[in-house]
Amino acid sequence: MTDAPALQLTVDGEARTTEPGTTAAELYAEQRDVVVAHVNGVLKDLSTPLQDGDVVERVLVSDPEGLEVLRHSTAHVMAQAVQELRPDAKLGIGPYITDGFYFDFDVAEPFTPEDLKQLEKSMLKIVNRNQIFRRRTVTEDEARAEMADEPYKLELIDLAGGPGSGAVEESAEGASVEVGGGELTVYDNVDRKSGDVVWRDLCRGPHLPDTKHIGNGYALMRSAAAYWRGNQENQQLQRIYGTAWPSKDELKAYKERLAEAERRDHRKLGVELDLFSFPDELGSGLPVFHPKGGIIRKEMEDYSRERHARAGYEFVYTPHITKGHLYEVSGHLDWYRDGMFPPMHVDEERDPETGELTKPGQDYYLKPMNCPMHNLIFRSRGRSYRELPLRLFEFGAVYRYEKSGVIHGLTRVRGMTQDDAHIYCTREQMKGELTNTLNFVLSLLKDYGMEDFYLELSTKDPNKFVGSDEIWDEATRTLREVAQDSGLELVPDPAGAAFYGPKISVQARDAIGRTWQMSTIQLDFNLPERFDLEYQASDGTRQRPVMIHRALFGSVERFMGVLTEHYAGAFPAWLAPVQVRAIPVAEAFNDYLDEFAQSLRERGIRVEVDTSSDRFPKKIRTASKDKIPFVVIAGGEDAEAGTVSFRFRDGSQHNGVSRAEAVELIARHVASRANEDPTAPAEELEVGATVVEEPAAASSEQTRTPEQP
Repeated sequence: MTDAPALQLTVDGEARTTEPGTTAAELYAEQRDVVVAHVNGVLKDLSTPLQDGDVVERVLVSDPEGLEVLRHSTAHVMAQAVQELRPDAKLGIGPYITDGFYFDFDVAEPFTPEDLKQLEKSMLKIVNRNQIFRRRTVTEDEARAEMADEPYKLELIDLAGGPGSGAVEESAEGASVEVGGGELTVYDNVDRKSGDVVWRDLCRGPHLPDTKHIGNGYALMRSAAAYWRGNQENQQLQRIYGTAWPSKDELKAYKERLAEAERRDHRKLGVELDLFSFPDELGSGLPVFHPKGGIIRKEMEDYSRERHARAGYEFVYTPHITKGHLYEVSGHLDWYRDGMFPPMHVDEERDPETGELTKPGQDYYLKPMNCPMHNLIFRSRGRSYRELPLRLFEFGAVYRYEKSGVIHGLTRVRGMTQDDAHIYCTREQMKGELTNTLNFVLSLLKDYGMEDFYLELSTKDPNKFVGSDEIWDEATRTLREVAQDSGLELVPDPAGAAFYGPKISVQARDAIGRTWQMSTIQLDFNLPERFDLEYQASDGTRQRPVMIHRALFGSVERFMGVLTEHYAGAFPAWLAPVQVRAIPVAEAFNDYLDEFAQSLRERGIRVEVDTSSDRFPKKIRTASKDKIPFVVIAGGEDAEAGTVSFRFRDGSQHNGVSRAEAVELIARHVASRANEDPTAPAEELEVGATVVEEPAAASSEQTRTPEQP
């Protein structure tokens, strides 16, 4: 019995009175799915003693923060298992990441698949021992003493510049899970029976109450090499990636999503469908598009141009290289130099006899973005308010020196084509123009089949910006209002803006629920100032325009990679490289389908007639493998009746269609730019029947239900 006054708490929005010394764990003792809690807005371990007046909010293991804690705690268990298997292993960093976690180790030999299996078994034993995660605050000297055998942890302590310095994220990616936040802490893994500390790590936490909360929804996925602190000059470590979920069923569902994502991998499909490649001769991140991939690009770009023209954009073209001074004016050389290719020093002249410099050379750069050149176009002559808003659009080739470790197929390249627009308007026009731009972006993305969106608002990085706080505040406020007015979910992205202005990013979910960053819309008061852009206002005064940066696809290359995965290579008919493949039942019907194909070509349809020596069933399977939207079949009865039969991607068929009607059906579907696959009329749906290869005289009636591949 204590004389201490009872605690007055607010627990999940309700007032509650409890005993002194109560922890969050005791508040939620009957709710096993509560794994951590917000205490006065700060994420804390459940073991944290509560104080009078505390506001406590539960966090479930299924919540985003709960999943992060689950995954980080699982990373600790994995590290413990590693050091049991290899006592000489030294610990690097082990943060949670999207859908999982990793941990870096300095080990003599790389991990093998057999090692990962053994580690999973060891982890299960640790989980079942129900070890307690116990947090301790330590001084810097105490931390050094406890981590004396862990050189990488000692280095993190040194690099952090002391608790709360804010330098830790500059030290190493993911290091903030280890040190920072104003104090140093160690987490002990404590044996529940003996009370002995069986393992420890320098870590900020928080963690689950105990290992038992991890359950059986985890798996180790793979191992890979990784440089310490992401620097190739440093020691190469071994990284183990894992995933963790609240249940085994959720783990299974995740693995199924991974398998589906692998089937949709645009790099694999690009090879299988002969769309694009990355020749070693060109260099990393520099793709070439093959004829079939070129058709898709052309259709994407042509339709985009059409929509832009209808929306009042004007087309401009700019060179691929420029003198470096342009990027000094824009600020990119100050803020973005690391993302640019090194300069080419040209135009230098020397006396041929003496070698004396007679004309200094200049540095030229491959352009990393188009906006400075568009500013020069605006500035090329006087502008009137009557011209505004001025919308300049370019499919502009840009080049960025992406590090080799982040290059990923078409979605992260070094040479790309931005569908880039820069809109110049008055202050009074900017909100309306931003709204129109966002609506235009969403509308065009929907035309390509992306339908599920949310928005992200990237705000000022306090360590990386130009201009006054006042104009940043105004720009951010305006963007936020436009985003909120759209009715879409708005997610904050603190410190994610470019140096010259905040931005809205359109995040699109694909067919299997993955999120891709698509269009960006940036509001910029700074570059017009840097380039001294002016227009004459209605009162005769000279005014600065407001500048809106807008990339719709992000880049054509990236968008094509995303669409390839969204459609799993089965592009809608209007985008498909081959829209129709005509397959004769036998050679005798080649000419009949050639005539039909010519009728389609006259309507602008991309059609092939398969006159190869392959047997008929193989031709059907090849068409399915090539993901052709319209497969047209003709045999004896079709030739006699002047008809063809359709075989669709879903396996359904539409038989005995007159050639004229078939041409109209195909042309109408393609012209509609429908993103849904064509299919048979409801009364004719017939899926999964089996084909029998017939001799040349066979009728189409006998062969128009080909085998399911």
